[in-house]
Amino acid sequence: MGKFVIKTTKTGFTFSLKAGNGEVIAVGGEVYNSLASIKNGIASVAKNAPIANIEDQTVEGFETQTHPKFEIYKDKAGEFRFRLKARNGEIIAASEGYVKKDSCKNGIESVRKNAPDAEVIEPEAE
Repeated sequence: MGKFVIKTTKTGFTFSLKAGNGEVIAVGGEVYNSLASIKNGIASVAKNAPIANIEDQTVEGFETQTHPKFEIYKDKAGEFRFRLKARNGEIIAASEGYVKKDSCKNGIESVRKNAPDAEVIEPEAE
């Protein structure tokens, strides 16, 4: 089973979504300023990931999808990445770079599978 791991940073809180094997499959799209706000962000990923369409921006003449959606794109290094956008168009999760598009698509499926029921791990009290 997947888990969302919340980390404390100098400027707030970030999260990563880990698959059952411990691999990071996505990270939060922003730094949150409170535990309450990051939990809302995590809830948004859990809610939107399973129903999001996929918009493959690496294909010429791709069809624009409505939000929520996963966008597949190529980064400056030529690697495939995805970002999950909520209904309001905000990026709520993003991936690492993948050499192959199929690996990127597998990452999306892993987020869809793991996010809805993932446990939320809060940072240890300092």
